[in-house]
Amino acid sequence: MPVPNRLADLQPEMAEWRQDIHAHPELGYEEQRTSDLVAAKLAEWGIEVHRGLGVTGLVGVLRNGDSGRSVGLRADMDCLPMNDESGAPYASTVPGKAHACGHDGHTTMLLGAAKYLAETRNFDGTVHFIFQPAEEGGAGARAMIQDGLFGRFPCDKVFGVHNDPNLKLGEAAVVSGPVLAASDRVNIFIKGIGGHAARPHQAVDPIVVGAQIVVAMQAIVARRVDPLDSAVISLCQFHAGSASNVIPETAEIRGTVRTLRPGTQDEMERLITQTAKAIGALNDAEVTVEYVRGYPPTVNDEAETERAALAAAKVVGQERVIRKRPPNMGGEDFSFMLLERPGCFVKLGQDDGARGGVALHNPKYDFNDALLPIGAGFFAALVEQELPRG
Repeated sequence: MPVPNRLADLQPEMAEWRQDIHAHPELGYEEQRTSDLVAAKLAEWGIEVHRGLGVTGLVGVLRNGDSGRSVGLRADMDCLPMNDESGAPYASTVPGKAHACGHDGHTTMLLGAAKYLAETRNFDGTVHFIFQPAEEGGAGARAMIQDGLFGRFPCDKVFGVHNDPNLKLGEAAVVSGPVLAASDRVNIFIKGIGGHAARPHQAVDPIVVGAQIVVAMQAIVARRVDPLDSAVISLCQFHAGSASNVIPETAEIRGTVRTLRPGTQDEMERLITQTAKAIGALNDAEVTVEYVRGYPPTVNDEAETERAALAAAKVVGQERVIRKRPPNMGGEDFSFMLLERPGCFVKLGQDDGARGGVALHNPKYDFNDALLPIGAGFFAALVEQELPRG
């Protein structure tokens, strides 16, 4: 695999950085230690550092030559609010916080590319290394944009990566068009009439109303969405009651909605609200629906996807670049950056048979350090390709 020798030699050092970040996970907008670590290394390598975008986000700026061209490379830094059961010697030292999605690896890959490019300077233009907070539900990408990311640090194009345990180590999925779904939240509040469990006819039971709503929601995707389109409604929380012999006054249902097309997203909001309220009215209960738009779909630009595929092939080989793959219904706030600038979000495989195959967001997940020089090599190849000298 033609990873530059310098990056291959850097792998043990990158693994140390990654494992240190893994042992000290930080939630969205709390990534102070991680941000300090990144800023210190960038400054050590002579890279200009700008902090305070999106609270804990930062941008490293590396210029070479006199070209006006620029490229943005993005990595996320936050962890998940869950326990680390990886069993690794560098497992999380903070209960209830874990890098179970691999953002520690993404940060390290971008750091590796930054060090390599600062040493080699085999490009002509400006590279913006974007280290983003709060991808896991906090919309850190949007926060950085609102703080002037692309105004202060102009980028002709922007690229991001994510590790993928479903792909073999050395494979890269580089696909044009929608690759990840819009991610919305739905909160349903039910108000009935509380009462004695032995006299349900004197009450309006919000649990019964809620149960009907949960079942009815499953028919929306099955019967109201084009079978050739995609949508997911997952109601993942149902809270009600405090005693086994008391019909509660209220109940709450919370969940997530995933779609690939704006029209389908609008229809989900309409149908969920309509269905929940109709069931409430049928049962004399008051139902309120909050539909909160979250991340938009992640849609790769066609031209920049071709460029990303070319760079990936230089690192992993043409035969390992996957160009056609169905969209994933997960969400990703890199989508906000792709609304502002053309670019591509690439998935890099990390399953080598021995490690790297545990699913994302699983408490036993761990990033495969063998991917570090590959990811750093991809970022470096992109820069040298898109900002050529001469």
